[in-house]
Amino acid sequence: MKIISLPITQWKISEGNREAEDVLVKELRVHHIISRILTSRRILSTEDASRYLSPSLNDLHNPFLMKDMQKGVQRITGAIYNRERIVIYGDYDADGVTSVVVLLKFLMEIGHNVSYYIPDRISEGYGLNKPAIDRMKADNVKLIVTVDCGISDHEQISYARSLGIDTIILDHHEVPIQLPDAVAIINQNRKECSFPFKDLAAVGIVFNFLIALRGKLRKDGFWENRKYPNLREYLDLVALGTIGDICPLVDENRIFTKIGLDLITEGRRVGLRALMEICGIDSQVIDTMKASFSLIPRINAAGRIASAKEAVQLLLTDDIEEARRIAYNLELYNRKRQTMEKDILNEILEEIEKTTDPGKVKSLVFASYKWHPGVIGIVASKLVDRYYRPTILISLKDGIGKGSGRSIADFNIYNGLKECDSLLLS
Repeated sequence: MKIISLPITQWKISEGNREAEDVLVKELRVHHIISRILTSRRILSTEDASRYLSPSLNDLHNPFLMKDMQKGVQRITGAIYNRERIVIYGDYDADGVTSVVVLLKFLMEIGHNVSYYIPDRISEGYGLNKPAIDRMKADNVKLIVTVDCGISDHEQISYARSLGIDTIILDHHEVPIQLPDAVAIINQNRKECSFPFKDLAAVGIVFNFLIALRGKLRKDGFWENRKYPNLREYLDLVALGTIGDICPLVDENRIFTKIGLDLITEGRRVGLRALMEICGIDSQVIDTMKASFSLIPRINAAGRIASAKEAVQLLLTDDIEEARRIAYNLELYNRKRQTMEKDILNEILEEIEKTTDPGKVKSLVFASYKWHPGVIGIVASKLVDRYYRPTILISLKDGIGKGSGRSIADFNIYNGLKECDSLLLS
């Protein structure tokens, strides 16, 4: 047996700041242990500590600080007034699904003609594709809003524009040097974006977009004869998408997550109530742990094993019996996903034991015709945790491989793949 020891985790004990700790104890009347935790997280002022301990929507940043927010709001407002058909185009993970549902519900509740599209993970893959755009053209769609995707889809977005379809991009992924030809590209990671918080999930961008859109419509007098939407009611979904994408729970993410988890615990959304029942946590307080290991894996399982549309419908429905039926399906998908992961991981570990010394290689790459492409990413993550090596797993079918990669802190796998993109189909 090959045994290797790698410095995967290092504990660093903060020295603290006794002066700041004493001020927090006095001003906020908290225990010294709490003040020590706060200062160890570099929360030193009374004002910052108060915001951290009592998250409030009043502390959100101005959404119009985001580059292109004004352009995006202006375009979708025009689509609303002109009754143009809108399609929300999303991703099949929890962040993508919740992003779709939040924006979809808002537009549906104001009576707009809107639909959504999430590509099939196996047959279509991630991001926009031309056949889907062709179908939208046939349906007289005038505006696509991408959520959790689109930032790298130059060719597809140019194609849509050639057909008379505009695109708004709401995406948090790494920004390429060349940007797509979209009406608006709203991503807090753009170099020229002055929005101060850079770690939003896509669903966090969507929520900020809705704050801006609701405000614009208010100025226009749109709500005079309509129910004014309470965006707080969407924060259960924003919390799930944020946690599901493993975003740091600070700043706006902490606000979204604290309020959102409280809403989930209250059981207001029928679909989440049914999902909590199937997980056996319906009578419990929902925290980040329960969200991460019970709710989110089952939402993700739909897109991995079957169709993310089932997860969308679960979060949209107001029928408890329909919700329970879908939740049961998601439970079955999740069990199947767990079995597949276990089998793939064991197969790779056996192969490593026979042929490879992980301590002497700089990366791990494995491929097989037997592996389901929807689960190899999770297995890659487990291999990185175990061996601390950049890992790529490839599912083969009909001579084409679909890969999923995970990396370590010191190696940007995206940049690595860009260096050899001439060898890749997409």
